[in-house]
Amino acid sequence: MLDLAQLDRPMAARLARELEEVKIIFERQLASELSAVNGLCVHIEQYRGKMLRPTLVLLSGLSVLGDEPLTPAHRTVAAVTEMIHMATLVHDDVLDEAEVRRRGATVNHLWGNETAVMLGDYLISNAFHLCSTIGDPAINLALGEVTNTLCEGELAQLHHRDDFGLDEATYLEIIRRKTASLIGACCQLGAQLAGAPTATTAALGRVGIALGIAFQIQDDLLDLLGNEAVVGKTLGLDLSKGKLTLPVIAHLSEASPAQRATTLRALETGDATTVRTALRDSGAVAYAQTAARRFVDDARAELTTLPASPGRVLFDSLAMSVVARDR
Repeated sequence: MLDLAQLDRPMAARLARELEEVKIIFERQLASELSAVNGLCVHIEQYRGKMLRPTLVLLSGLSVLGDEPLTPAHRTVAAVTEMIHMATLVHDDVLDEAEVRRRGATVNHLWGNETAVMLGDYLISNAFHLCSTIGDPAINLALGEVTNTLCEGELAQLHHRDDFGLDEATYLEIIRRKTASLIGACCQLGAQLAGAPTATTAALGRVGIALGIAFQIQDDLLDLLGNEAVVGKTLGLDLSKGKLTLPVIAHLSEASPAQRATTLRALETGDATTVRTALRDSGAVAYAQTAARRFVDDARAELTTLPASPGRVLFDSLAMSVVARDR
């Protein structure tokens, strides 16, 4: 993802300092009187990884404010969005029976599903408790709505497991809800808290939606083709759990009856090698890669409608990094 050290130094340094403040807020909020709870929260610090969502809250604010300081609410909302995101990761690992996350053992692998489910709930409840300290009902409403949307996307994905008739439009709607909606909210709220005009806030929301869709397509490609040692989590879960992603959907929609039958048989028997070969050879992988780049291009085009600033330059660099990443 975004390497701050290689970018505009003053702006990157400012963003890095803000992210450190967000981490402090995050840890302070999750601190418990119970050592068992604190131990779990320490363990999931490894889940923070790229901190994409907090970065987007802050970067959207900086793109609007320029040299003016961010508000305390920016840092609080940034921490809230990361808690919501991490709750989804903990719960996803239960659903996927994943054993590795960020090169470490998952909560469910170490302590079981019951603990993992409750820890995810603890993260969600703390996210909304922290959000309430801002004292802005509009922010509470926005984050409540986007969390509902995210859950709808996850439920829709579960509904379509092993649905070999799933089409691209439905897939894109699922990932818009389960991934892109929160990323879009991060961008929109960062601008809103900075006092941006409605048009700017809406534009940054669209930037986030496009980036979120591109991010999920790239994530799906990494699950299919990535190196587990590099990506740092259990891979191949989409195929094993019957989650149809864009390369599979594109291949099945264009394959001949014989090719489709071969791929479906491989999917049903868990023959991942045959599936990967078919997706590469048919051009379905390249199709998905092109789609991800197209959504990044959409986001970057939307960014050009904003006033030129170091924040916008940094934002543009982040957008390009979404499809360049290998983890």
